Amino acid sequence: MTRTRQAVVIGGGIGGLTAAVALHRRGLGVTVLERAPSLQPVGAAISLSPNALRALDVIGLGDEIRDLAAWQGDGGLRTPGGRWLSRSDAEAAAARFGGPLVLVHRAALIDRLAARLPPGAVRTAADATLADPGGSDRPARVRTPDGELEADLVVGADGIRSGVRGTLFPHHPGPVYSGFTTWRVVVPVPGVEFASHESWGRGRIWGTHPMGDGRVYAYAAAVAPAGGHAADERAELLRRYGDWHEPIPAVLAAARPEDVLRHDVHHIAEPLPAYHQGRAVLLGDAAHAMPPTLGQGGNQAVEDAIVLAHHHDDLAAYTAARLPRTTAVARRAVKVARLNLMTNRAGIAVRDTAMAALSKAGPALFLRGFDGIADWRPPVGAPTARAKPRVGDAVCFPADPGRQTSEEHTP
Repeated sequence: MTRTRQAVVIGGGIGGLTAAVALHRRGLGVTVLERAPSLQPVGAAISLSPNALRALDVIGLGDEIRDLAAWQGDGGLRTPGGRWLSRSDAEAAAARFGGPLVLVHRAALIDRLAARLPPGAVRTAADATLADPGGSDRPARVRTPDGELEADLVVGADGIRSGVRGTLFPHHPGPVYSGFTTWRVVVPVPGVEFASHESWGRGRIWGTHPMGDGRVYAYAAAVAPAGGHAADERAELLRRYGDWHEPIPAVLAAARPEDVLRHDVHHIAEPLPAYHQGRAVLLGDAAHAMPPTLGQGGNQAVEDAIVLAHHHDDLAAYTAARLPRTTAVARRAVKVARLNLMTNRAGIAVRDTAMAALSKAGPALFLRGFDGIADWRPPVGAPTARAKPRVGDAVCFPADPGRQTSEEHTP
């Protein structure tokens, strides 16, 4: 009788659960160890671009998530006073990248992923550490409060402060502060109509996007020293953004102090030498945490998970497929952060003029910034049920400043 290969996933966030589902579909037995008492994520919404949706097609979830598409119509980029710098064209974006962008609450995606795992596969309140990455002659070992588990594969999906990464690459410098902090809020704002947008100011940005369930997802980012917090973060947002264009004041008026989440942003500036060692592998923020300015943190974790399942018996091939791509996306996200969080007034004037000119030249030029990202497709041989593009759905590629524990078992 052939023994079923066993995989242990440390971290029950989006990347970890996607990997667990994909590996389960490949015939591996899976156990997900999540430190938090439940799978409910600490976070707000996540934007899933066409590359991640095609990855979810591989595990049969793409169309279900597309059905949650949050808005229809065009969006774009604005100034704090409300002037449009550029407009995104929904039909052009859907045609260029083969599908829509979908904005969903993280909890909705987590629930749908967990539902595709066998009963008992997810263990919460399970603080796990990698005891031994294993090798060709021995299994990997994972230490838990209930004893050790042996595995043919260990997946470190434990976020930006990854303990698995620290075990595999103890001399790597780890994440660095990106220079800015973020706020997020999801609230109902009855009677307010607006076009999805991101607004760029001096060292500050704000994004407002309608969700499919009638609520509004808003996020903000600002250049600030690391570690800063206000006694009332809603009041801090009012101070920084209260005089910006509508619907920003309306969103702030609808929010309560306890609705506002704030977290500093960190990223891995020095790429890891590999994403694997022995029988252990890293994905998501544990491998390549990046600024949220391209909205690709969670999307790249989903890609990682599908590629890992495809190469689960050849981890060197997984590293070869993922390290160059994620390094390039992360570096692009750093460059975009420098652009949209500029503080020099003269530079901002040049930037805004260039953005407006780019938009007038045609939407295809603006969308070119996502070539090589949103047009990614799963590996050849990974079966996908591709959905028909929905040209009425907007693709605005908002930033996704979620807490960088989206792939982490939350502390």
